[in-house]
Amino acid sequence: MTALSLSRRSVVAILGALPVISGSCLWSRVAFAQSTTPGTPLPSWSDGAIKQSILDFVTAVTREGSSDFVPPAERVATFDNDGTLWVEHPMYTQLVFALDRVKALAPQHPEWKDAQPFKAALEGDMKTLAASGERGLVALIMATHAGMSTSEFEKIVLEWITSARDPRWKRPYTELVYLPMVELLGFLRANGFQTFIVSGGGIEFMRPWTERIYGVPPDQVVGSSIKTKFEMRDGKPELLRLPEIDFIDDGPGKPVGINEHIGRRPIAAFGNSDGDLEMLQWATMAKGRRLGLIVHHTDGEREYSYDRDTKFGRLDKALDAAPSNGWSVASIKNDWKRVFSFQ
Repeated sequence: MTALSLSRRSVVAILGALPVISGSCLWSRVAFAQSTTPGTPLPSWSDGAIKQSILDFVTAVTREGSSDFVPPAERVATFDNDGTLWVEHPMYTQLVFALDRVKALAPQHPEWKDAQPFKAALEGDMKTLAASGERGLVALIMATHAGMSTSEFEKIVLEWITSARDPRWKRPYTELVYLPMVELLGFLRANGFQTFIVSGGGIEFMRPWTERIYGVPPDQVVGSSIKTKFEMRDGKPELLRLPEIDFIDDGPGKPVGINEHIGRRPIAAFGNSDGDLEMLQWATMAKGRRLGLIVHHTDGEREYSYDRDTKFGRLDKALDAAPSNGWSVASIKNDWKRVFSFQ
């Protein structure tokens, strides 16, 4: 599948319009279960400088009497989602969902066969779709996602998330979470940290399943959003999704989202792309012991290999900034014994 030539900021601005999911679902809990197993910390991480930097940081900030001690209430760690906690290639999962929705609704819209950008989406013509730019993707999203309540739309998304399969591994997308990072989430929480997801993805798309998969409850998820309004319909209260962007939680928007949703400055931040640069800066450029870590996709066999030359999850400026800021760069190939729980 060819990547779209669009900036991450453009994509997440549009995909913030994706819906809320609720109800029960047969999502995999394998990774989360393994992350809570007692024993040696971070078993899926290779022994070395990166793992040791995490262990040393946690020891320093949790040891009472230490000059680096941080009270539990201030132990805030923030994690990007796409490319940091689960896969973002060959394209963002929410974008896959959007394209699938166009195909599902096409029989009701025969005019889409000849109208762009719908024609390109139906034919899998990613080059033409990319050429339509942000305006084209907005047209796709608003034609297929707006004008209905969250409760009506969540049923559609629930069906998709339970049936959709990644094209490479033929597994549900909720199984494509990184076991080492799930272990890290559990390790931090076991040491008094609050772990927040701060992602460019849609906040309502993530909240319903993050607790099952990552152990992160809905109130600890920050993401991009669209505007919604309250309305009484047939005597029942509903939240209606409007075709307007509310907030973009990517790049410089991440520190803003952290401030608005969390109200505390993180002492640790974890990302994988230039979209996480400002979050890493905000978390680490302050007094006291701090930790910044970048997940570097270097394993084309077990996952994917990419950094500067990619349209999804580009890592360029943040990679250059890591040495001078003292951020750890974790190579998936060298620093992770396992990538997914099913491997």
